[in-house]
Amino acid sequence: MNVLSINNISKNYGKVTALQNVSFSVPRGSVFGILGPNGSGKTTLLGIIMDVLKATGGTYKLFDENPDNQLRKRIGTLLETPNFYHYLSAVQNLKITAGIKQRGENDIERVLEIVSLTNRKNSTFSTYSLGMKQRLAIAAALLGDPEVLVLDEPTNGLDPVGIAEIRELIKLLASQGKTIIMASHMLDEVEKVCSHVAILKYGELITFGNVDEIFINDDIVEVASSNIDQLKDALNLMPGNLKVEIKGNIVQITFPVGSANLENVNQFCFEKGIVLSQLQIRKKSLESKFMELTN
Repeated sequence: MNVLSINNISKNYGKVTALQNVSFSVPRGSVFGILGPNGSGKTTLLGIIMDVLKATGGTYKLFDENPDNQLRKRIGTLLETPNFYHYLSAVQNLKITAGIKQRGENDIERVLEIVSLTNRKNSTFSTYSLGMKQRLAIAAALLGDPEVLVLDEPTNGLDPVGIAEIRELIKLLASQGKTIIMASHMLDEVEKVCSHVAILKYGELITFGNVDEIFINDDIVEVASSNIDQLKDALNLMPGNLKVEIKGNIVQITFPVGSANLENVNQFCFEKGIVLSQLQIRKKSLESKFMELTN
């Protein structure tokens, strides 16, 4: 079952196209990252899903049904900067939030425990760090025990400690069976917490699917010798239709992930009468893979 299915969603602001025919689905139990640089349409898409914005075209379903307010009550959201009363405590702020939602007032102690704020529940919001404020916002989204959480840039503006806290919280919630949909422009964040990803660029969907399948990192072998052009010509004769490129004073050979064997490369070059002065393997960075996809 998919908790969200999007079919050709488009959104225009006058002549500006924010989203163009975006389609993907979010499976139940996944941590689904919507990844893209600022201005790629991530926040607009979440706003449409939660009925804050109206799509110009296309349709979507929640829990395989046509969306309505009852279905949205099964979703907890954090779409904007937390907006709490600075002079009230966590408990007092959550009571107000529960009153607005008309659900979850008996849930306050439980959600504060989940986000590790029980020992600060009576402290005023103004005394909280940015990370604590963000965790309180997630606690508010958890009121009423929703099946799905929708989080827009949940680590935005946080220091490394705050980012780590939110990441661990997301992992905890996922382990408890929550489906989490989160927008982020941070590649590292998606790599560390998400099981699935959709990549947007300028409002268009570049790709989507399982993170491990999309971000398969190739094996890059770097070699060097006294005659770089001769080395490149020889390596082009290696079996496997490999990609061979000169990069400065080295030659890079791109192998499918997990298939590079340094001993075989060395032996091949030796048989061609080439003595290597450098031979090492490195993984293609996730960042370079992301740049390939979005560029």
